[in-house]
Amino acid sequence: LNEMWRNACVSDTYEPGSTFKIITTAAALEEHLVTLDEQFNCSGAIMVEDTRIRCHKTTGHGPETFVDAIKNSCNPVFIQLGLRIGVERYFSYFRQFGLAKKTGIDLPGEANTIMHAEENVGPVELATISFGQSFQISAVQLATTVSSLINGGVRVTPHVAREVRDSQGELIEQFTYEGERIVSEETSETLRYLLNQVVSSGTGRNGAVEGYAIGGKTATSQTLPRSNGRYIASFIGFAPAQDPQVLALVIIHDPQGIYYGGTIAAPVVRELFENILPYLGIEKSEDLPEPSLQNP
Repeated sequence: LNEMWRNACVSDTYEPGSTFKIITTAAALEEHLVTLDEQFNCSGAIMVEDTRIRCHKTTGHGPETFVDAIKNSCNPVFIQLGLRIGVERYFSYFRQFGLAKKTGIDLPGEANTIMHAEENVGPVELATISFGQSFQISAVQLATTVSSLINGGVRVTPHVAREVRDSQGELIEQFTYEGERIVSEETSETLRYLLNQVVSSGTGRNGAVEGYAIGGKTATSQTLPRSNGRYIASFIGFAPAQDPQVLALVIIHDPQGIYYGGTIAAPVVRELFENILPYLGIEKSEDLPEPSLQNP
């Protein structure tokens, strides 16, 4: 009986997979550890110490810029970023972004992030964390953190209510919520551009909405034990990309048949936005230009 009242978005945790590459990207941009035009080469796998970690494209993506790498959701590139950041700095950003504690949403039963103890994280663990595997977070935590990273860089505690109106529609009370800066506006602008690229010409193109600039990130992660062949497909999207007003996260547990987030979760977000954006009266927009403020 209690199951029907359980809010899975708040009370359950899951392995986020590639949607978490947004967090790795934000940390790398803040530290000026990558530029958009930096060249990488993906051979289909990368060796970290004595462990071979595969890309989802086992034949490799070949030569690619960082923009290509996020559009392709290329694991080896994000592993390299994670290793550049290093354990101490990565965990520092994990805390700075608000991921180490609950969001504080005004709903009961919020779950905590389940993360490795920092002292137990070596290069292999850091590699898996950097592309969203080997730990778990709640859906509301991921949505809150991504919102904060793309809204200009200010983390706001999520709340259920925005305002109170009477039966005539007159405003009685407006709630205001304080925010805390967690990344620079430049990093936030660059993230919006990169995530718009993912949707306009990358793995998230099934989340595109005609006439609107959409940003987003796909994910496909295997549940434990990895041998059981069960997956979680997800897509996080926001619109309009240049000035986000709405964000949606769709998580599909144990999909049958096709299990890629870009194929089955992204179209759900597209359908939501096709209804939400006109309803909110949001004007149509074009894809974002490359930011002029390149990280040095």
